[in-house]
Amino acid sequence: MPPSAPRPSPLRIGNASGFYGDRFDAMREMLTGGELDVLTGDYLAELTMLILGRDRLKDPEAGYARTFLRQLEECLGLAHERGVRIVANAGGLNPAGLAARVRELAGRLGLPVRVAHVEGDDLTAAHPGALAAHAYLGGFGIAACLRAGADVVVTGRVTDAALVTGPAAAHFGWTPGDLDALAGAVVAGHVLECGTQATGGNYAFFGEFEPRRLLRPGFPLAEIHPDGSSVITKHPGSGGVVDVGTVTAQLLYETGGPRYAGPDVTARLDTVALDRVGPDRVRISGVRGEAPPATLKVGVNRFGGFRNQVEFVLTGLDVERKAELVRAQLEDALDRAKSRPAHVSWVLVRTDRPDAATEETASTVLRLVVRDPDQQAVGRAVAGAGIELALASYPGFHVTAPPGKGAPYGAFHAAYVPQGEVEHVAVLPDGTRESVPPAPGTRELADVDEPPLPAPPPVGGPVRRVPLGRVAGARSGDKGGDANVGVWVRGDEAWRWLAHTLTVERFKELLPETAALTVTRHALPNLRALNFTVEGILGEGVAAQHRFDPQAKALGEWLRARHMDIPEALL
Repeated sequence: MPPSAPRPSPLRIGNASGFYGDRFDAMREMLTGGELDVLTGDYLAELTMLILGRDRLKDPEAGYARTFLRQLEECLGLAHERGVRIVANAGGLNPAGLAARVRELAGRLGLPVRVAHVEGDDLTAAHPGALAAHAYLGGFGIAACLRAGADVVVTGRVTDAALVTGPAAAHFGWTPGDLDALAGAVVAGHVLECGTQATGGNYAFFGEFEPRRLLRPGFPLAEIHPDGSSVITKHPGSGGVVDVGTVTAQLLYETGGPRYAGPDVTARLDTVALDRVGPDRVRISGVRGEAPPATLKVGVNRFGGFRNQVEFVLTGLDVERKAELVRAQLEDALDRAKSRPAHVSWVLVRTDRPDAATEETASTVLRLVVRDPDQQAVGRAVAGAGIELALASYPGFHVTAPPGKGAPYGAFHAAYVPQGEVEHVAVLPDGTRESVPPAPGTRELADVDEPPLPAPPPVGGPVRRVPLGRVAGARSGDKGGDANVGVWVRGDEAWRWLAHTLTVERFKELLPETAALTVTRHALPNLRALNFTVEGILGEGVAAQHRFDPQAKALGEWLRARHMDIPEALL
């Protein structure tokens, strides 16, 4: 019997950036900390595209993440020496411009580095009035660049997971029909995309780890196998923790239902299996893939208007009456102004304590936020009214900062376009332009039937009223104007209780700000998790600063802090 062919070694893909502004030294740390085949960097978010759009207005040659170039100045030689390929979406709004700068840098450093880029995502011209409108492309453009021998590939707007699916497809020879393998790589890419969130950063149960381990979490890497399964880990000796909980938390981050759609494949999150296979090693397996939707998501950023904010400090007694007085005074002044702001909101943030030992803890904040298309309406009128009250309002009147003239803000919304209408192009190291065809087969993105849940827990046992976070973890985030809150537990009995207790109705009771909004619950039994989507809670997106927590980063922690009657057997 002839010997079987050697099994291909796993492809080791690391991440060195979860956002534009992440730890600068991470690229060097990942290149020197252990073995890697590919190093990725995710620099783009909805807000970042708006920031880069403003940069491009000032300088048409700008529009990319400048940090990436500075990192390469220190690390390109190191990557070349170690044979590590670099794939990053740092091209932003100008991937061709960034690719040219990388070639210039390689020339100055005397390095024979082959550079390619991916373009075609820019659909701004088709969206009049938009500052930036970009389609989320898949990973096969990246794969084409790597197959052509590129050492560095920079892209514009691709899905975050494409930074992993592209290299994996190139390495293993996957085609668009390898849906299960692609879906597995999508899940691995989603875990890696936010950097240290997979290694203990922003983790609900951080208190269970030794503090020194979280001082400087290492960045994650994935060992991708030919079937798309993977092991999430980190370099030996680096900080942080990789366990089933940290991976679960990141899997739930900024996702929705069981079908996680992308340009190349729809990954079924309800098929994901997680297993600890060693210290700081979690295996992801069993992921099933389906054909992607027929459309691509387009992130549209536009100028939303002008915004201003004033925070009145109310100290000591009669806080509500003080708030009523200054609010009535400001509203009267705004009514008499030439142009009243289109949107006016007030929030009283009670942080004061009775018989407080410091002035700060005896104080609370009344926050006024105004928005309008006209800068004058939120600037001079609001600033003047606020300043004129300095000696004419409540006792102890002062503000945290003088009112400004109003600052511009952006607004985000998602649009969709047929895949065939987007020209996805890989510009290879020799300048050849290779068109990347759309997915050969598509499938309508439909809801998944509610999965079978375990039997309800027995009724009547002793309970204790404590915070939900005593038994459940959570992670939350933004998708345009919507927020998602993923909630998970770590045992089967806790899952029985959570699945039957944390309904949409109970969720709305615990988080009253969501009561009037549409909330959808998705159950993921394999992860012992529930994922809630809250529509419209973030208004027009993070740049609009619609609420106190504009990216819903702490919405899950608020939920964990709410008290519920929890069976004592789970505590």
